[in-house]
Amino acid sequence: MAKPPLSMKPTGWFQVAWAAEVGVGAVHRLKYFGREMIAWRSADGQVAVMDAYCEHLGAHLGFGGHVEGDRIVCPFHGWEWNREGRNVRVPYETHPNKGRRIRGYPVVERNESIWIWHDVDGRPPHFEVPDVFTGFDDEMSAADYYPAYPASTIYRPQLELHPQYIMENGVDFAHFKYVHKVPITPTFTRQDFDNPVSYVDFTIAFDDSAAAADINSGVQAINAGLGVAVTKSWGMIDNRTLSAVTPVDEETSDVRFSVWIGRPPGEDHPRAAARAQQVARAVIEQFEADIHIWAHQRYSDPPGLSQKEFQGFKALRHWAAQFYPAPTPQ
Repeated sequence: MAKPPLSMKPTGWFQVAWAAEVGVGAVHRLKYFGREMIAWRSADGQVAVMDAYCEHLGAHLGFGGHVEGDRIVCPFHGWEWNREGRNVRVPYETHPNKGRRIRGYPVVERNESIWIWHDVDGRPPHFEVPDVFTGFDDEMSAADYYPAYPASTIYRPQLELHPQYIMENGVDFAHFKYVHKVPITPTFTRQDFDNPVSYVDFTIAFDDSAAAADINSGVQAINAGLGVAVTKSWGMIDNRTLSAVTPVDEETSDVRFSVWIGRPPGEDHPRAAARAQQVARAVIEQFEADIHIWAHQRYSDPPGLSQKEFQGFKALRHWAAQFYPAPTPQ
């Protein structure tokens, strides 16, 4: 069992679906953080995510519940609930039940994805989901890239791994040769862990000095809490990626990964899109090599770090600690 000695209920933004999976009028069943949930989209296109059980007699709204306008209707007795989880109609009474409320979650739709804010104490969001296009210094847009979903994404449900594994990968310069089988050495130019949204940038140098003479490339990463990491790669391949790890229960997490490949101006023919998908697949295969390690990893604390690794891992683990609930007094 790969369960780490870390809470599986951290604070932050976590992806629970791709936006296209929840159409208007759809009710999508979810399970995250040990709770049964539903996502549904109202007639005006707004998404709500809330706990799955009706506060009347406990019917699961994901089994037979349906959307009418801006409300979800319980299949058991027709009670109607709005996006805030408040009861707005009891069909056989003259007034709604104002005393009951279904727990809901702050929701953001961004980069073809649906995110919820999770905090065990119910505190509101105190940082934002980064945008994979506008979050960097070049202010690109989705029109500059081929869409990620569905062809350039992967979904790996209920793996025995923790979100922090993925974040630690961002400061691990030594794994490239051994996991990704590439002759490169990253050189970090920025490791900023001063705020809940952190930044890690590195340039790439090839071990073959002749190859390095013609290539200037690197990666910029934005990490928003433990659930969101977006990257911009420049030089060899113009791509943006989004990795998201969301705890399902006390032992497992769902992993999602999306890749956007740059679209050269005026390039719209189908073969260009097919080539972009091939490039995205190569990026995904590299991420899958990481997943294979993470899914069988044991969290090591304290880790046996080398001198060159110490600063990056120490800074990241200190940063990560802020997202965990305070220990319960014994």
